Amino acid sequence: MSLPLLYSFRRCPYAMRARLALWVSGTRCELREVVLRDKPPSLLEYSPKATVPVLVLESGEVIDESLDVMLWALRRSDPQTWLSPSTGDMEAMLSLIESNDKEFKHHLDRYKYADRYDDVDPAFHRTQAERFLSRLEARLSEHPCLFGSTMSLADAAIGPFIRQFANTNRQWFDSSPYPRLKDWLERFIQWPLFLSVMRKYPQWHQGDALTEVPELLGQV
Repeated sequence: MSLPLLYSFRRCPYAMRARLALWVSGTRCELREVVLRDKPPSLLEYSPKATVPVLVLESGEVIDESLDVMLWALRRSDPQTWLSPSTGDMEAMLSLIESNDKEFKHHLDRYKYADRYDDVDPAFHRTQAERFLSRLEARLSEHPCLFGSTMSLADAAIGPFIRQFANTNRQWFDSSPYPRLKDWLERFIQWPLFLSVMRKYPQWHQGDALTEVPELLGQV
């Protein structure tokens, strides 16, 4: 391989955050856009977990956890200092991301996909998820982004999940008592980097021509 292979799915929040870090770091990849109901056999061969993202390095090493992909890319190149925020430090960012990935994601899934679980009350899980929203609102009362005045690892890692939560019931979210969080989310979804990683690509099939990303390094 001349480039790392990135198996991704546009709408998956885990894949979104991996792409954000890869794009901002300027890491060139061969993109293989998958459809989750029709996963290519090569994805399963590289990662039996069968989830995205999966990053296969030129050495053959496989990274199939989204946060690990982010950290790998940013430790190679971090032009916007996502790993060195103006407020807080790496330990604090990783702690907040862990709360997102465990407690918040648990309630988000049961709020958004209540029909996949037995005896689940989505309103209850929305209320439980609000504990995390309140934490973010409090942080954003001190500065425009989660760890200072500019986007960081934490913003990129958490933003796709807040977007997913908000879109579950946009009317409720728009009327919720989190004005700073709503402003932050709007800036996140209009962020040129986010718009860049959300570009649509056709489903990849074995034998397709190579799709190299990111396409416009100077405009992210």
